[in-house]
Amino acid sequence: MAEPRWLDQDEHHTWRSYLAATRLLAAQLDRELQHDSGIPHTYYEILVRLSESPGRRLRMSDLADVSESSRSRLSHAVARLVANGWVERESCPTDRRGAFAVLTDAGLDALSGAAPAHLAGVRTHLFDRLSREQVVQLGEITDAILSGLRESCEEVERECSAREHETGLVPGAPSGQVA
Repeated sequence: MAEPRWLDQDEHHTWRSYLAATRLLAAQLDRELQHDSGIPHTYYEILVRLSESPGRRLRMSDLADVSESSRSRLSHAVARLVANGWVERESCPTDRRGAFAVLTDAGLDALSGAAPAHLAGVRTHLFDRLSREQVVQLGEITDAILSGLRESCEEVERECSAREHETGLVPGAPSGQVA
């Protein structure tokens, strides 16, 4: 096994600062959303994604992808949003297994009510602390990180699909079960 590429002092400091900043920022914004509007940040993000979609609707699998969420976690969150009356599920007419999440008028109202305070928090805790140049740099940095992560995820998915195709094994199925 190859020797690990240890972080130098600057990399170590940057890594620890990045972890602390992203965790604290996410926690602070979530606390504020919960306090101000009773909406967890995860649910807020789903409402935003639906509000930005044509017809305020997205296929559940697409919503999971754009929300960077697992399908099971998204399904649970959407079930809560349905219970609140903020989202409706609709069957997909072309795929019996597929479903759409649709933002209701009540959901749009909840989002509209929560947005001003949330945006003020994002501005206060993130953008007001940075110069214009730093905002541009942060955008470029996060875009580079996201691009690399998405490529890695796609590569792993391709490898898993190829392995499943070669072996005929069904992912998550009991050992020995084939497709």
